[in-house]
Amino acid sequence: MLIQLFLTFFMIGFISFGGGYAIIPVIEMEVTKNGWMTTQQFTDVIAIAGMSPGPIATNSAIFVGYELAGFPGAIVSALGMVLPSLIIILAISSFFYKINEHELTKSAFYGLRPIITGLIAYAAINFAISNHIVTSLSFHSLSLIGILFISLVFLIRFKLHPLFVIMLSGVAGAILYS
Repeated sequence: MLIQLFLTFFMIGFISFGGGYAIIPVIEMEVTKNGWMTTQQFTDVIAIAGMSPGPIATNSAIFVGYELAGFPGAIVSALGMVLPSLIIILAISSFFYKINEHELTKSAFYGLRPIITGLIAYAAINFAISNHIVTSLSFHSLSLIGILFISLVFLIRFKLHPLFVIMLSGVAGAILYS
């Protein structure tokens, strides 16, 4: 089990472009495909990992590893997740300054942007659906979507601090759902 955990998270860590939120769908697919957790269990892991300090993908790997194999599982999952990044960074840093301004490098990174955005959006939508946040067009679902869009306006248009927007969303939730 420990070898399988390490290899799975090593592979995920190796293809992790765009940060933790972008790679959540890949982790979920591997975890559910291997029968390690259900989608609902993994959603709970993401909720805890998101609230914990540190990168969400690594936190998720640690929680999955711990759930499956205790402390040793948490260690090998974390190592599997972070070793590829460490290896790649060490290799690239030695010659990145030479290729940084190359047109092909710029184009490749530019081409990765839309898929990273799409993976983050997919993770958010999948999280909302699997937690039954959005199920049908009820007042509850529509008001949650409203809070989402109003929050986005406050963040993008008015450039409010995210902590302030989180507090406002909490107040709105307390008013609407108590």
